[in-house]
Amino acid sequence: MLQTENSQKPHDRMAAFLADDLAAVNTLIRARMASEHAPRIPEVTAHLVDAGGKRLRPMLTLAAAHMCGYEGPYHINLAATVEFIHTATLLHDDVVDESGQRRGRPTANLLWDNKSSVLVGDYLFARSFQLMTETGSLRVLDILSNASATIAEGEVLQLTASQDLGTTEDIYLKVVRGKTAALFSAAMEVGGVIADAAENQVRALFDYGDALGVAFQIVDDLLDFQGDASAIGKNIGDDFRERKLTMPLIKAVAKADAEEHAFWVRTIEKGKQTDGDLDHVLALLQKHDALTDTATAARTWAAQAKDALAPLPDHEVKKMLSDLADYVVERIN
Repeated sequence: MLQTENSQKPHDRMAAFLADDLAAVNTLIRARMASEHAPRIPEVTAHLVDAGGKRLRPMLTLAAAHMCGYEGPYHINLAATVEFIHTATLLHDDVVDESGQRRGRPTANLLWDNKSSVLVGDYLFARSFQLMTETGSLRVLDILSNASATIAEGEVLQLTASQDLGTTEDIYLKVVRGKTAALFSAAMEVGGVIADAAENQVRALFDYGDALGVAFQIVDDLLDFQGDASAIGKNIGDDFRERKLTMPLIKAVAKADAEEHAFWVRTIEKGKQTDGDLDHVLALLQKHDALTDTATAARTWAAQAKDALAPLPDHEVKKMLSDLADYVVERIN
């Protein structure tokens, strides 16, 4: 049975609307991930690029440019740039996290090795800067280079904060705004800048991307404890096993009694985990309403994303972006 437009997921509707542009982005990605001298680069890159990701971040750039009336060619460059930055960070993240699975497939560092993942990630960062400079826009270069630095900053902050029981929700949000939301907001913002949109509209694009990115990451962290492993492409409880203090855990730790606090010290700070600990974690999350409160926070950020769209031109993409914010949090219903 064919899906009607209303029954399609918003990112699928957006992908259909942007199909020609996405095809051009994919062609450019394949051309620029090639390497005459190091065949491992396209091998490793293709493993991630072909893994079935939704191309959400480059779609945001294309959508923003269309909504703001852009008719030139450089939104393709910028969308490819955004995807290269994202892919590079995934390669590096999997090494840092010692991950073995992403999107339901073995990670590049598992199939090849850590050195290959890090170096190919570096190559993609370099390629992304080549792509963004071709637009001739210093402002675009400023936005995307700042976003790249912010992403790295967020990842380093997570290293120090994730196993510290003193980590607060404010620190968690700084991490999320760095490692996830920075690329969402930059992807939206450069679409408006390349289209020469009014400043209040460029700011609205940034604000939408920022709030959507925060909601997206909070939901991701929530699904780690209550999602379907086959759907999310990783095992339930991976964040706990990796000793990452995400929002659900931070909320439970904040309400912990002395006995519970000792449990968190053993499992998170000291890393001494045993069989049955994950079940106890899930019980504590339920006891302290941590999952429910985290879901509420995600919905609040999704609502902020929708509100941010108000100054933007009326366009069919605008409705898709609004629906996308709803869809991000519908995954936890």
